[in-house]
Amino acid sequence: MKKRLLFWMLLLTISGAVFSQGVTTSSMAGKVVDEKGEPVMMASVLAIHTPTGTEYGAVTMEDGRFEIRNMRIGGPYKVMVTFVGFATTSIEDIYLQLNNTSSVKLVMKSTAVEIGGVVIQGKSLIREQTGAMTYIASKQITALPTITRSQQDLTRTTPQSDGNSFGGRNNLYNNFSLDGSIFNNSFGLDYATPGGQSDAQPVSLDAIEQIQVSLAPFDVREGGFTGAGINAVTKSGTNQIKATAYTFVRNEGMIGSKVRGVDAPNVNFNTN
Repeated sequence: MKKRLLFWMLLLTISGAVFSQGVTTSSMAGKVVDEKGEPVMMASVLAIHTPTGTEYGAVTMEDGRFEIRNMRIGGPYKVMVTFVGFATTSIEDIYLQLNNTSSVKLVMKSTAVEIGGVVIQGKSLIREQTGAMTYIASKQITALPTITRSQQDLTRTTPQSDGNSFGGRNNLYNNFSLDGSIFNNSFGLDYATPGGQSDAQPVSLDAIEQIQVSLAPFDVREGGFTGAGINAVTKSGTNQIKATAYTFVRNEGMIGSKVRGVDAPNVNFNTN
């Protein structure tokens, strides 16, 4: 009896850990039609991650729709579709967001018609509504100013947050995940991630590809929090050599020697 009880407790613990892990991939869905707007069935769709050359393939269904799951986040992607009797159609500069499905629409033209080029119609990216979420892509990470070069400088862009607390909830009730693994402070101290008390950053911002902040996700795979689920994914290697560098300067010229109160007189401090 005790062995069975221990077995079921262990099984429930493992199941809870699996469901609380973050999602690290993206998806792409779309529709392929001809010039008349009729769906093209059995067309071959190929999505290529341009920086690495990674390829993902699919075949359109009877209604011309296709879906590709478990794709690398970011981009740019190039999508090509081919079918007998039609010219090859492609669309480029598609960027995928973490834990989201991007939609594309491609229009194929018959090879019997002489054309000077391929005309593509449709939007390259349409986000599905999946609850209150904030996406911070690699371009935003590079462009946004940071004071402490920490993840909190970026997550504070969420309207319901100050960077640590979300919706007024204590930051210890958040769930942090890195590349799908739980990254919470296992000691339950006053900071949610490891190294917080020493003001150290466990992962450099230069290594982060995208950050997702989920407040009320519809996805059942996200859970284990009552504040927010912060899901970060690190960068993958490419075929090009890249590097980043930054400098930090602070001297006595940045520190004042006077404090002025609302109704109080000037107070001078002797810096010697």
